[in-house]
Amino acid sequence: MTGFIARRLVQSIVVVLLVTVIVFILLHLLPGGPARAQLGPRATPVAIDAFNHRMGYDRPIPVQYWTWLEQLATGNLGFSVKLNQSVLSLIGERLPKTLILTILSTLFALVVAIPLGMVQAVRRNQVSDYAITFWAFVFYATPPFFLGVVLIVVFSVYLPILPAEAPQSSSLGVILSQPAGLILPVLTLALLTVAQFSRYMRSAVIENLAEDYVRTARSKGAGERTVLVRHVLRNSLIPIATLLGLSLPAIFSGALITEAVFNFPGMGELFWTAAQTQDYPIMLGITVLVGLATVIGSLLADLAYAALDPRVRFA
Repeated sequence: MTGFIARRLVQSIVVVLLVTVIVFILLHLLPGGPARAQLGPRATPVAIDAFNHRMGYDRPIPVQYWTWLEQLATGNLGFSVKLNQSVLSLIGERLPKTLILTILSTLFALVVAIPLGMVQAVRRNQVSDYAITFWAFVFYATPPFFLGVVLIVVFSVYLPILPAEAPQSSSLGVILSQPAGLILPVLTLALLTVAQFSRYMRSAVIENLAEDYVRTARSKGAGERTVLVRHVLRNSLIPIATLLGLSLPAIFSGALITEAVFNFPGMGELFWTAAQTQDYPIMLGITVLVGLATVIGSLLADLAYAALDPRVRFA
């Protein structure tokens, strides 16, 4: 197990370095360079030269990359000239809100998707299986912004029981004190994820139901519920554990659109605003953070995979 963790850590470090290289290249591919991107199209050549000298953009590229890497290691993700605030502080204000949204939606999706997938597998090719599969494909193919708008029209216009806008506050406590405003954003993200998780769960359960250990358990007199809960469920969760780590980019992209639709003050809304105002330091800083979170999520997924399936540790 120690060797497996060591190998995955080394691989994760390499991937993180590759992500920083790609983001660094993107920074220098900005139209007019980093200085023009941050100072705007009306910046004079003198102002651009002074900015490049102050930020070190007039140094050799390898030196710039190493300096930038050292800054990242200390938590310096850049500075937003347009907002006159460091990117790290902006992310620090928005990240807890996005985490609340994604964690709640993911937990809700798992609680719904795992039983749904098991029901589909047990009742394979029956009416309930076809009905759940139909709606799973519908939600999976629906863009987040469209689903969010539909939920607003249904539950805020025709049935005015939920607010159309998420809680508006810089305080996480105030947001949590208004749970009604979180229902529609969480439901929007959760429905998209339920469709994906339930399909994987269905396939995993069907595959495990055909294994020899299931027939052995049944031959020993184990009931169907015991077979499903004690034997099939554990092995069927392996692909879900992997999928959780790999779905972080998709969850964040969904959160970006969802937060914009519901005007939720999280990282997605921050990225959306930065894209509209061409605030590249914020966009690149969030890109680095999401890349790092994706690598960490993949690492945790592999560790969970190894914990659920001991054969992986010795592969």
